[in-house]
Amino acid sequence: MKTLETSSIGQAIDRIDGRLKVTGMAKYASEFPVENVVYAQGVTSTIAKGRITSIDVTEAERQKGVIKVITHKNAEKLQQADKEMPAFTLTSVAPALQSPEIHYYGQFVACVVAETFEQAQYACRLVKVTYEEDKPDIHLDKNRNKAFKPDDQADFSRGDVDAGMQSSDVTLEETYTTPIEHQHPMELHAAIVSWENGKVKTYASQQILDQAKTAISDTFMISKDNVQIIASYLGGGFGSKLNVHKHLILGTMASKMIGRPVQITVTRQQMFTNTGMRQFDEQKMRLGANKNGELQALAHHTTSHCATDQVYYEACGNVSKMLYKTPNNAVTHRLIPLNLQVPNSMRAPGEATGSFALESAMDEMAWKLKMDPIEFRIKNDTQKDLGADKPFSSRLLVECLRIGADKFGWSERKMQPRAKQNGNWLVGYGVSAASRRAPYRKTSARVIADFRNGEAYATIQMDGTDIGTGSYTIVAQTASEYLGIPVKNVNVELGDSDFPVTPGSGGSWGAASYANGVRVACKNLFAKLKQKAGVSEDEETTLANLMKGAKVSSYKVVGTAEPSEEYKNHSVFSFGANFAEVWVDKDTGMYRIKRMVNVGSAGKILNPKTAYSQIIGGLTMGAGMVIAEQTQVEPNYGNFITRSLADYHVPVNLDLANIDVIFLPEEDKIANEIGVKGIGELGITSVAASIANAIFNATGKRMRNLPITPEKLIEAPLEPGV
Repeated sequence: MKTLETSSIGQAIDRIDGRLKVTGMAKYASEFPVENVVYAQGVTSTIAKGRITSIDVTEAERQKGVIKVITHKNAEKLQQADKEMPAFTLTSVAPALQSPEIHYYGQFVACVVAETFEQAQYACRLVKVTYEEDKPDIHLDKNRNKAFKPDDQADFSRGDVDAGMQSSDVTLEETYTTPIEHQHPMELHAAIVSWENGKVKTYASQQILDQAKTAISDTFMISKDNVQIIASYLGGGFGSKLNVHKHLILGTMASKMIGRPVQITVTRQQMFTNTGMRQFDEQKMRLGANKNGELQALAHHTTSHCATDQVYYEACGNVSKMLYKTPNNAVTHRLIPLNLQVPNSMRAPGEATGSFALESAMDEMAWKLKMDPIEFRIKNDTQKDLGADKPFSSRLLVECLRIGADKFGWSERKMQPRAKQNGNWLVGYGVSAASRRAPYRKTSARVIADFRNGEAYATIQMDGTDIGTGSYTIVAQTASEYLGIPVKNVNVELGDSDFPVTPGSGGSWGAASYANGVRVACKNLFAKLKQKAGVSEDEETTLANLMKGAKVSSYKVVGTAEPSEEYKNHSVFSFGANFAEVWVDKDTGMYRIKRMVNVGSAGKILNPKTAYSQIIGGLTMGAGMVIAEQTQVEPNYGNFITRSLADYHVPVNLDLANIDVIFLPEEDKIANEIGVKGIGELGITSVAASIANAIFNATGKRMRNLPITPEKLIEAPLEPGV
């Protein structure tokens, strides 16, 4: 058995794929060498609503190197959605170029295929499209009469919120908004697709391969067994690569029609209109509490938008169902169809935005009660998920708040805003509680053991992906742990849909699911080899000795892990606390985030170095929500004013603080046998609220609409009592 000193799990080792990445040897979707490849580029609409009346491709087709121009007139006939305005899911049918109807600005209206990328791009400009234009619906306020309930899970209630508010000593009713944001991974969305003998092989930038296979097979009406997707490395995803978007369908269609491999890359500008976004959310919060700080009512009502042809929504209110103890609780979600592209998941969908509203409201209520905001949260802690009516598998939120307060120096905080200054700077401290569901899903893995030169080696194969989070490394560490061999003797092969099926990367389920799939496969390997070598089940031995005794040089098995009944009977979450120190110039409204402390309880940490990296990334995105990130819609025509990284601003090094990340020691064996929980999305959750709360403590101005810009701060009035 391994000791703590020799254990692989829990060690902060370097990424095993790091050298490949820094030397350029790691291949991304558009970098695989494929013979006879040609290039496709999409042509996008210049109106937000209407229909194509004519499309002239004559000049484009005359250009040197142009092979074909595909439009709705000559496109392959694809499977259509089985109902009007279907839900946008991970396995959604994704037809493209099937109709002249235009639903949003930037929609693909044609696809040019040429011998070179440059030829395809040039020819795209020569496609002449004439439209019959309708007035688009692009304003939430003007279309509120169209609001609808998206599904049966959109609303939740417990008790009577109105009665709870009436019986409360102190009440709060405020509205918070978060803007449209875009995921902008460094790697553009791309694919290389080839058809051969009725089978599709694609190198694609996709986070979840098995469900992408389903989407492609359903759309093209072919067997799922005839689809192979390879995604060895992804240069970030943040949710935008969870779904099959229309560029992949265009590339697949083009390859089938011309009989050659096709590479298609979405431009940075097209990523604003064709690969998803975080939707605008308007969140109305109602809180009621007794004088002693006990919550009596909590309501969270979200209004947002969806596309006019598909439905998606962030479940912003879910965090308000479970984070605090209150006898009266109500959550609703309403959607308004607009002529914008369909939104989709962006890191911590629902939690990142919903926690801004909830944790800002909790801070406001603490101010009204004249209570310390940490003590107010602790007073309303609960060890039962009242929204799901299940006990938590573990919940160390109070510990996160207490330890974080100590590490941050919360005792130095002044309750009265504007009380702490440094020259012309107003100094404020802010806090927020964080939670994120920690799913664990059925996962299979194959282990291939090899015995050579007296030493054991292993290869792990899974269709799981590494989106830059360190999956290769934690899989190798887990295999090393359960096989008793060095990490350097483990080879990890990920990102091929022909490998055993996993849930892919997303939703904070990757680490727990992958690690447990590998655990079961490795244990199966030992059991099979012991049986073959005539060794008793209880006898401790090495993999090398087993293979030698079984007289095999190579042996492979598959293992599948899945949640237990105990898991299903509990509510499984990761928890955390965010602390921020912000300095605000009292004359200009310019502010600086000076310090951030994040404390998390996320089960067993497989690799502190990669986990730390994930939290840093989440904190950075959370800070971006406050500082600058917003996608602005042109109010007349429905196109995006912000359409490149020159005008869609993201945080840079100078915007960020000194950051301290603390992981509490925890092993949640109800969550899974290894005790791992997800952290990829916990890191962004409620970060924005901690910064906004610090700005209030510094200035006495409550900022309820993100992003928080200097001009907003200058114009905002002081809150009552400041």
